[in-house]
Amino acid sequence: MHSGTPPARTTSVALRQARRQLLDQGDVAPGLLDERLARSWGRSLDFGLQASGRTPGAPHASTAQLARALEQQRELVAHARPVMEFVFEQTRDSDCMVVLADSGGMLLHTLGDAEFLDRASRVALRPGATWHEQYRGTNAIGTAMAEQAPVVVHASEHYLERNSFLTCAAAPIHDPAGRLLGALDISGDHRGYHPHTLGLARSAARMIEHKLFETRHAGQLRLRFHSQMEGIGTVTECLLAVSPEGWVLGANTAALQWLGLGRDSIGRVQLEAVWPLAHALVQQPGPAAVRPLFGPRGGQVWLRVDFGRSRPAPLPRALEMAEPAPADALSALDTGDATFRAALDKARRVVGKPIALLLQGESGVGKEVFARAVHAAGPRRDGPFVAVNCAALPESLIEAELFGYSPGAFTGARREGSPGRLREAQGGTLLLDEVGDMPMAFQARLLRVLQERQVQPLGGGKSVALDFCLVCATHRQLREEMQAGRFREDLYYRINGLTLLLPPLRERSDQGALIGRLLGTLAPGQALQLAPELVTAFLHFSWPGNLRQLANVLRTACALLDEGETTIDWQHLPDDLAQDLREKAAPTDPGMDGPLRAQSVRTMERVLQQCNGNVSEAARQLGVSRNTLYRKLGASAAR
Repeated sequence: MHSGTPPARTTSVALRQARRQLLDQGDVAPGLLDERLARSWGRSLDFGLQASGRTPGAPHASTAQLARALEQQRELVAHARPVMEFVFEQTRDSDCMVVLADSGGMLLHTLGDAEFLDRASRVALRPGATWHEQYRGTNAIGTAMAEQAPVVVHASEHYLERNSFLTCAAAPIHDPAGRLLGALDISGDHRGYHPHTLGLARSAARMIEHKLFETRHAGQLRLRFHSQMEGIGTVTECLLAVSPEGWVLGANTAALQWLGLGRDSIGRVQLEAVWPLAHALVQQPGPAAVRPLFGPRGGQVWLRVDFGRSRPAPLPRALEMAEPAPADALSALDTGDATFRAALDKARRVVGKPIALLLQGESGVGKEVFARAVHAAGPRRDGPFVAVNCAALPESLIEAELFGYSPGAFTGARREGSPGRLREAQGGTLLLDEVGDMPMAFQARLLRVLQERQVQPLGGGKSVALDFCLVCATHRQLREEMQAGRFREDLYYRINGLTLLLPPLRERSDQGALIGRLLGTLAPGQALQLAPELVTAFLHFSWPGNLRQLANVLRTACALLDEGETTIDWQHLPDDLAQDLREKAAPTDPGMDGPLRAQSVRTMERVLQQCNGNVSEAARQLGVSRNTLYRKLGASAAR
């Protein structure tokens, strides 16, 4: 409910003047530099850092120390990784990286474009390095945590000159009790600076905090409130957890800001003292309805109280549409496209058989959703579904993560050891996502485990027989990777029992049905629709992020609708997407009306052909009547 814009970037002249003032006078004149950066520069000077020097005393964790830190921050890392993957997909191929740091500034996990990761590594922007201000001076990670606020540090705003090629945006991450856990950072080449990056970092930190809140306070009484009804259940909602005695046990940043509370008030104040009307409401348990309520400082919000009798529904994932019934899990994904339907049919034929599936397709086409449906449709549906992103695991830890380890296997290992992700999938389904990014050195070891169907944990111990359904997924062309020597041929044929190619969104004929299903999931019961001109633009757009991008666009649009609005139009879209749509959308025949305004004649003919000439089925997929379809195709033939 609170928003902000990043400050205007300081000019190079002002930066030089500010640096001279700092070195000559020990501080910077007000207004010359952003206040947070000025304070950070002052701290950097107090730490004795030389702007033109290196950082010889900066600590860097060993492999064992990093493993121990990852274990200590297991909950944070587990919730942050999928968010980081989502952020990386939004910034892929733009010379940048996504970074997770702990509260001491140690980098725990990074994702990024390979070339930029190499450049960043030269200034120790890599896992194990510490980016506390004490060692790196002014930088987004350390400064965001020192200031307890999101910050952007652009180019020469970094205290150390060697970091001036970077532009970094970071936001602190707090747990529901108000404790600082770390920071989420997006770093890139300063020439590619985009003012929206800070908002993306802030939103990512909120997503992580939201997941932490849901995990920590599952089953407890929770208050969800927002200035707009549609905001309930999104990452922008305010969250409070309250004990049976009325004490505020947990809160997210948005709730604290709206109530005017500090983080130190969590656990020390009662709901009745800070919001009497909400306290009175929770004394009357009833259905979890959304209702308007005035806040303690004026202003109306929409509030929903979850009384703890059941766990709230999770936020819609980027690709999630509807949770299908187990018996019909694959059919539930069928929205009419012939190519996708063929993939579903092939998958259905091998479900329950000892045949490994390889899912190939561009990022965002729904490979994990497809894999989950395969799991839910098979005899192992009651077993675990374990998804492992091979690209997200540090090369030094991938073996311990997948194979597990015995107690005391290495310094920093858990006292009781770890079973590993392969054993966690026992009796269920194992998804190796982004398998094409698996390090070559590990591929041979994985091949042996898959061949022998048993695994021995690191550090020794008894081998354990494995029993799971294997599904692998990748956006890479593995045949090309084999030819280039980046993927083992023998491993390829081990995981490739049946390859299914999932089509990109731009090639699917069921885009209208997909949009309808996503809107139904994001805003159940609201009967939302797209404006006709927008439908036209959507169906002619290339959607480089595929279903993930479409779902995110619709989620944002739903949040921007005013109360009572049911039609999504241009003003509800992000500015950059609206510009792309207007530039790339093909012109349409002004004579087309209703949903057919979204369909070119070529699209109509293709859908009709895919339906084997069944006009009724084609009209259903296009969202028009049979008579309208006859009329438009007839008019085209006459021309």
